[in-house]
Amino acid sequence: MLFLISPAKSLDYNTPPQTAAHTQPLFKRQSASLIKVLKTKTPSEISTLMKLSDSLSSLNVARYQAWSPTFTAKNSKQAVLAFDGDVYGGLQAKTLGEKQLAWAQQHVCILSGLYGVLRPLDWMQPYRLEMGTALATPEGKNLYQFWASQIASYLNERAAADTSPVIVNLASEEYFKAVYLQVLKPRVVSCVFEDFKGGKYKIISFNAKRARGLMLRFAIEHRIGSVKKLQNFDAEGYRFEPAASAPDRLVFRRKLQA
Repeated sequence: MLFLISPAKSLDYNTPPQTAAHTQPLFKRQSASLIKVLKTKTPSEISTLMKLSDSLSSLNVARYQAWSPTFTAKNSKQAVLAFDGDVYGGLQAKTLGEKQLAWAQQHVCILSGLYGVLRPLDWMQPYRLEMGTALATPEGKNLYQFWASQIASYLNERAAADTSPVIVNLASEEYFKAVYLQVLKPRVVSCVFEDFKGGKYKIISFNAKRARGLMLRFAIEHRIGSVKKLQNFDAEGYRFEPAASAPDRLVFRRKLQA
């Protein structure tokens, strides 16, 4: 079973990692190709392309210029420890032990606009490049065309060792679109998180992002290997709702206290 999650815009390169274990990213050649294109962009062009403020566009232009094809402990950090957004607030990867990180390395894939797919312990240099960015390259007009079937093909390889391969989708729509379903072979199961608000259950973006991280933490702590066991997830008041679910769409709901 493989778990897919999205990256985060916020990064933490200040907190020292709790482990020295690391691996090299798998798609360095493709990343270098994208960086080559990004290095031709001015801060103004990056601002327009990614809808960033002047300060953020300047920061990321500096990151592109500093990016190196050689990944070291000085310029990189393990991906799951470097990302610092809402999903990662739920995951709390900085409190995972060595054995838990090792399990995550075997079962978690982080989708990325620049790196394609990152394993949790892959070294990652700081960047900002969302998957939905319309960055033109020789391969096409956006990153979906750049990555094409590469991500799905990699996931097929990872899942091939399982007798009944399953991918649990905890990624956002923007990132999961980069997985070409016409190429992907494993079964895909998506998890949906809803809160009761305004008289009905609905997806609240911030809460849903955090819940994805909580679900992944649950999977890592319990070494979840089946869809049935995913239904036991109950962090922060969520409960599996069979009546609202389908075999490949698991719905978890909670009622927040007023």
